Amino acid sequence: MTIITNLGYPRIGLHRELKKALEGYWKGNSSQAELLKAAAEIRKTNWQLQAEAGIAHIPSNDFSLYDQVLDTIVMAGAVPVRYKHANGQGHQVDLDTYFAMARGVQNESGLDIPAMEMTKWFDTNYHYIVPELAPDQHFHLASSKVVDEYNEAKALGIQTRPVLLGPVSFLLLSKSTGEGKVSLDLLEGLLPVYEQVLSQLAEAGAEWVQMDEPYLMMDLSTEEKAAFERTYQKLEKLENHPRLLVATYFGALLDNLDLALHLPVDALHLDLVRAPEQLAEALEQIPDGLILSLGVVDGRNIWRTDLEKAAALVQQAVDQLGADRVWVAPSCSLLHVPQDLALETELDEELRSWLAFARQKLGELTALGNVVSGGSEKAADALRQSRLAAASRETSRRIHNPKVGERLSSLTPAMRRRNDPYAVRKKAQADLGLPLLPTTTIGSFPQTKEVRQNRSKAARGQISPAEYEAFVKEEIKRTIRFQEEAGLDVLVHGEAERNDMVQYFGEQLDGFAFTRQGWVQSYGSRYVRPPVIFGDVHRPQPMTVKWAKYAQSVTDRHVKGMLTGPITILQWSFVRDDQPRADTCRQIALAIRDEVHDLEAAGIRIIQIDEPALREGLPLRAADRAAYLRWAVDSFHLSADVVENRTQIHTHMCYSEFNEIIDSIAAMDADVISIEASRSKMELLDAFVNFHYPNEIGPGVYDIHSPRVPSQEEMEDLLRKALEVIPAERLWVNPDCGLKTRGWAEVEPALKAMVAAAKTLRAAL
Repeated sequence: MTIITNLGYPRIGLHRELKKALEGYWKGNSSQAELLKAAAEIRKTNWQLQAEAGIAHIPSNDFSLYDQVLDTIVMAGAVPVRYKHANGQGHQVDLDTYFAMARGVQNESGLDIPAMEMTKWFDTNYHYIVPELAPDQHFHLASSKVVDEYNEAKALGIQTRPVLLGPVSFLLLSKSTGEGKVSLDLLEGLLPVYEQVLSQLAEAGAEWVQMDEPYLMMDLSTEEKAAFERTYQKLEKLENHPRLLVATYFGALLDNLDLALHLPVDALHLDLVRAPEQLAEALEQIPDGLILSLGVVDGRNIWRTDLEKAAALVQQAVDQLGADRVWVAPSCSLLHVPQDLALETELDEELRSWLAFARQKLGELTALGNVVSGGSEKAADALRQSRLAAASRETSRRIHNPKVGERLSSLTPAMRRRNDPYAVRKKAQADLGLPLLPTTTIGSFPQTKEVRQNRSKAARGQISPAEYEAFVKEEIKRTIRFQEEAGLDVLVHGEAERNDMVQYFGEQLDGFAFTRQGWVQSYGSRYVRPPVIFGDVHRPQPMTVKWAKYAQSVTDRHVKGMLTGPITILQWSFVRDDQPRADTCRQIALAIRDEVHDLEAAGIRIIQIDEPALREGLPLRAADRAAYLRWAVDSFHLSADVVENRTQIHTHMCYSEFNEIIDSIAAMDADVISIEASRSKMELLDAFVNFHYPNEIGPGVYDIHSPRVPSQEEMEDLLRKALEVIPAERLWVNPDCGLKTRGWAEVEPALKAMVAAAKTLRAAL
């Protein structure tokens, strides 16, 4: 029989139990014991659910209280020196240190430590904590989490396959506190930690361990390839260790396939959703005895699997290797999809029939096992249901809108460029009357309990539309008054009416559907509900104009129109897979273009089109990037280039490495770009040292993903660093990102300090 396996399961709980437990603990409303009990209940439920679904290899240590990379930092004892107040070398890292690294810490006793840097996990919207490793980094085993959770499952009668982030990927995902990249020489000190963990797992009874090495999907240097070889050669020599599965995902191995196939391990996982073509080549080169884990169920998207196509791939491998050397698996961890479609009682039956969430994907895996095993009534029924869903989706009239297709076919080059270059536009925008180092925010202000409750009441009909509109207007006015009092130069309306920066727009666009419980982790306790793009996208009517006009009517200062850009809406949605992503992105861009046109016509002089996901969408391999960047930049132009010179276009990007795409960012030709920079202490500005960015830049000086309030002096220091790279006449002052997740008690002093920092430096120039 072919083994059915899984690489990871959503860790947030069916009803977001982890979020509630974490935030209760952070606020001091619950104890550490209560938090750990809630976490244990989630793990127990996940393991039992997978066992009941027929999964033979069930993962453990795929759960995390915050982030799996942070867990690996802790396991390896790689805690930065600034957190040593709560951690002694050779001892286990405690929970408060763990959360201090993730969120920063600031308390009444004077402790004030920023959080560690955070960035995107490859090309996903999941954020990981970036390890900080010194050139002489010392590693030691500082956590028993991996073994503890294995034993926890074993006590429930469930044999699991522990998951570890592989040592080479861990190092390559890290940043050095010294010059240049992290040295792969650190492997010699890191591997004993892994050897110790593997030995402990073997002693505890673990038969298999999953070593996630996603960096094998990247362009690797000769040195990096050699690091993989010597790592697994050394681990294989351990006297007592479980059998090893190396898991790769998010694409094709390409030139790294031979390397991966010949690592001295027992099994290799291939992503056959993104790269089905690599199976044939793998079967040609596979060494005797190696097991192939085939990722044939999509772990990144929510569309139902075409079981016939997936079964054909599995059968191809079984025919050559035999069933005992072929495993059926998702393409990657199911961390990236929602929990259970059964919770979505408000989705119509047709759309539901096209979808599969994490629990349904477990069912697809076991169905594939039945199909490949052959002949059962269950297998025949699974294939029949799969065919019906595929046929329904292909022929549904709700998918295609002829008018959208006609509009796409009529695009012209003139629609993708501003009327004149930035230098000309700069003069036309002089009457905005902005000072040197103008201050602004990225868009959203705190979504208080009252804001959320009123939105919920309006959705349930418990208050009238007129009552809700009056509430939102009052919230906008209050936010405007605070910004005036704080001294900000360019204001925002605060987005009190918006649930999410993508969902809000998707709910007003044709071609989108929404879930009630489709939560996916973005970072820590921050979860999102990605919209489902199932059909052609069209804007029936204006989406933001009413609120922007109102906000502008209550102040003499300029208020930015706030929009989410087409690339970000695409990246942060579950996107239809029946046409090229570029076509879907252009459809969204035309909808945003219509909104930009209407905002300008309403008198809004500054319009921000946020694109925080531009870098996230970049293909992992350099050879594929030029094509993506062409259509991504093209889509931004299509959305923005409908305005006159006097209208100032802003964009925002966060948690991205800009160096490799700086020319494409410049090609977007936004008048002002704001970027995340505070957690990295302005390191991201290195991209602008050797590249003369022609327009205006606002590097973030206030980390909004941490509850700590930065001082005025801290922000002044960051601005001085920015002024070393960016001329004062082109430098803006702003936070890293929107303030939605913060509280007013943090936001008010932070923004006032930010304005004071700008004024201090302005006076000195």
